[in-house]
Amino acid sequence: MGAVSNGLRGFLRDLKGLRRFVRRAKMWYIRKRYGLKGVHPSCYFHFGSRLSPDLVAHEFVFISYGCQVWPRVEIGAYTLLAPNVNIVGGDHVIDRVGTPIIFSGRPKMPRTKIGRDCWLGTNTVIMAGVTIGDGSVVAAGSVVTKDIPAMEVWGGVPAKKIKDRFAEAGDRERHAAMLREPPVEGAYVGPFRLED
Repeated sequence: MGAVSNGLRGFLRDLKGLRRFVRRAKMWYIRKRYGLKGVHPSCYFHFGSRLSPDLVAHEFVFISYGCQVWPRVEIGAYTLLAPNVNIVGGDHVIDRVGTPIIFSGRPKMPRTKIGRDCWLGTNTVIMAGVTIGDGSVVAAGSVVTKDIPAMEVWGGVPAKKIKDRFAEAGDRERHAAMLREPPVEGAYVGPFRLED
């Protein structure tokens, strides 16, 4: 029985390595095909998302299906975008008297910055030019029209603060210290990293 168990573990370990290889090859192809030069190789995004070629996405960013990310967006390490997140807006001139919006032209897009370890819920809309602080969470269906400080949970239309992400100040500081370290793959518990 022990030999079978060891053989099965080895097979599963090899299978996990094969899945990782296929996933990385797929992401390499997508990055090259769509000219995503600012996207880190460890990022993963589903087909069907629309990403601007100037997207800057750091380590271990996950972008689910149906997302739209317009120009001048930077996404920090470990951040998750749930299905149908839209980072949009600010792309039409609306105050030219006597000229229809469609013919008014486009202003320069403002920079949108999403920090490290953020989670943007399903169907969230982030308006262009907003900054979302490290460790923040945005509830599903929210519309973010202004900056969100670090380590807060926001939700609603327009989004407002619901609560702090961590109840204890010490937990907040420990989490912020982890986010200042270089990104690495794997789970964390306190100061210790758990291996895959």
